[in-house]
Parts: sequence; structure tokens; C-alpha cells
Amino acid sequence: MFIHIGNNEAVLTKDIIMILDKSALLAKDTSDFLQVSQEEGFIDDDNEHWQNILKEKKTAIVLDKKILFSPISSVTLSKRSNFLKTLK
Repeated sequence: MFIHIGNNEAVLTKDIIMILDKSALLAKDTSDFLQVSQEEGFIDDDNEHWQNILKEKKTAIVLDKKILFSPISSVTLSKRSNFLKTLK
């Protein structure tokens, strides 16, 4: 199943490794992880630093081969994920 993450984007639920809220993204270890991820090309950012992206976004969705940012809260994305599980 797919989860709509905002900005006309959807991802497969099976591809989601982790959903991080904004407070988790500001932690030192997570910041270091995102910095390395950007340097290695996992963040499709249109030449914008991930910290600037967070001014408009609330959540990071970590997938196998990339990291996406969403304006939708992590709580809402989690509810969407759990709702889809009940449909099976």
C-alpha cells in the first residue's frame, strides 16, 4: 500500500524504514546522520541544505535508498500507516 506524504508524493509502506519528527531531526546524532546522507546523495534537495528544508517540513521519511521530507506530521503519517494495516 501507499502512504501519501504531501507535496504530491506517495511511498510504499514496505519501503519505509523510519519516520522521524522534527524534534528528533534536531538531535546531534540525527543531524550528523542527515549531513552524511546529504553528502552521499541520499537526500534529493535541489541543492538546498537539509536544515533549510526543515523550515517548511515537519518530518523525515527514511527509505532504503533516499530520505524524503514531508510537511505532514509524523503522528499523522503513522496513523495513515496503521489505518492501511487494518484494511488488509
